[in-house]
Amino acid sequence: MLTLDRRLVGLLLLTAVSPAIEAIVLVSLGFVAAQGLASQTSAVWPYDTYHDLRWLFVYHDSWAMFLFWFALLLVFRGVFHTVLVVLAWPAEMPRPPVRWLLRRNFGLALLVAIVVAPWAAISVAASVVALSWVLLASLLPMFLLAPFLQRAAVVRAWWRGLPSVSLVGWSLMNFVVLTVAGAVCWSVPGWWTVPVAAAAGVANGLLWNRTVRSALLAPRVRWARVPATPIVAILALAVPMLVPPLVNVVPGKELDVEVMVLDQPLPPEVTHAVIVLAGYGSDYDGEQPPDPRVERFSYRGLGPDGKPLPYDRDDTTISVADSVRLLEEQVDRLHHRTARQVALVGESEGAMVARTYLQQRSHPAVDMLIMFSPLINAGRAYYPPRDQSRGWGVVTGWQLRLLFGLVDLAGGPGSGPDEPFIRSLVDNAPFYRNQLMCPLPGVRIVAFVPTSTAAEAPPGDYTEIPVFQVPGVHGGLLHRGLVSDQLITFLDGEAIHQHRDEYPLLQRLSAAWQAPPLAIAVNPAWAASRQPDPAFTGKVCLPTR
Repeated sequence: MLTLDRRLVGLLLLTAVSPAIEAIVLVSLGFVAAQGLASQTSAVWPYDTYHDLRWLFVYHDSWAMFLFWFALLLVFRGVFHTVLVVLAWPAEMPRPPVRWLLRRNFGLALLVAIVVAPWAAISVAASVVALSWVLLASLLPMFLLAPFLQRAAVVRAWWRGLPSVSLVGWSLMNFVVLTVAGAVCWSVPGWWTVPVAAAAGVANGLLWNRTVRSALLAPRVRWARVPATPIVAILALAVPMLVPPLVNVVPGKELDVEVMVLDQPLPPEVTHAVIVLAGYGSDYDGEQPPDPRVERFSYRGLGPDGKPLPYDRDDTTISVADSVRLLEEQVDRLHHRTARQVALVGESEGAMVARTYLQQRSHPAVDMLIMFSPLINAGRAYYPPRDQSRGWGVVTGWQLRLLFGLVDLAGGPGSGPDEPFIRSLVDNAPFYRNQLMCPLPGVRIVAFVPTSTAAEAPPGDYTEIPVFQVPGVHGGLLHRGLVSDQLITFLDGEAIHQHRDEYPLLQRLSAAWQAPPLAIAVNPAWAASRQPDPAFTGKVCLPTR
């Protein structure tokens, strides 16, 4: 019979090998954007299942392929977890027969996959829209559920009672290890990723050992008769509805582009006429700005008198192509009315519309673009339209339709995966992934980027235009006076930029929890607009071959 030390060595070797293998594959492919995910291959439940499902939800192109790989993953996890539990089992406690452990772990592999699937799907949605709050909505339930699910492989009545304090502590440590390991994997060059992933696997093995011991040797289970795990799982379903209101009360959220430009006249030294494009979910009552040189872009277009029409939040769901057409008409009318050069100031969706307009239909009078909270590296995943039964992410698309349909019924945010604006990001992803933050001849461009943007895209060079990084969340920036002054400075013709030291670190720390990007080259739906892929180059603005 193996001694405890030999079993521990076997456990550590086993948990180190699988991350190393995935890291070797990713480095060989040059898939730099996904290298930090390798350390999660041998993580303690449920993070390893979260890892598997994010890969599966992105990389399947039919229902048959999805079901095949899903079944294979269940078999692998059932066997793998059984072996890990046997090796981590405390020597001082009698162990159930391996057959019992196999049955338990096969069943739990399916159960945990069902519990984790919604949050893995939402992480894919986060990579489509490049919004940090969507990523947060996918990760918070995992963080809450982890200490409850980590008892499941070894405790018979695991769904009842609260996890011990030590198990909660090891679960927190598990999250920290995976976060730091992902950051280090992205920070080291090339093949150094492999030993880093293997070292993270060793840490995973130690956590498996501690977690199993904590689950088995807990002195007394609190609330032993209460079905705590199902209750927590149900409560976790409310997280996607709770995160947006919480984000809205973050300090600085009230500072948006409308406040800075539309509510007061521009200084006389600004010679441009300005069109302000508000973001997704905004509305407009038709009130004209105090400065006649300034107009609000209308997602409903212009009235017979040439003035922007009032619109409500539902009007912002139109496709980017439709918005570009409306913007083209409004630019022409404003330039004709004022005889001035035109500057575009866009926030979030408005920034995407303005940048797409400049790429496709730019008027020669438009020579300035200011973007607030652009959706950097959006469109990193794909799912086909509702009427197509095949295509990358087909199952994920239907799962997102179901999830957002339920959220809508419960009174949450009503944005769904088939809205025309969201569909625009999915269908034109190569442009938004590679060209959004690139310079244009004859146009001065700057992007005001909140620190939350660091959690919205994989590490790497994300811009070739000047950026002004400032504390804040998407759609809102702190330091109102600073941002307003810098905006006027740029409109007055001066260059501005600011880089914050914490931004690259936040990029690396958050990127381990993103879904892997779909390679641009594999998707036939992107063939007409194919671009170099930042997921493999780590750079943007590379010329199209």
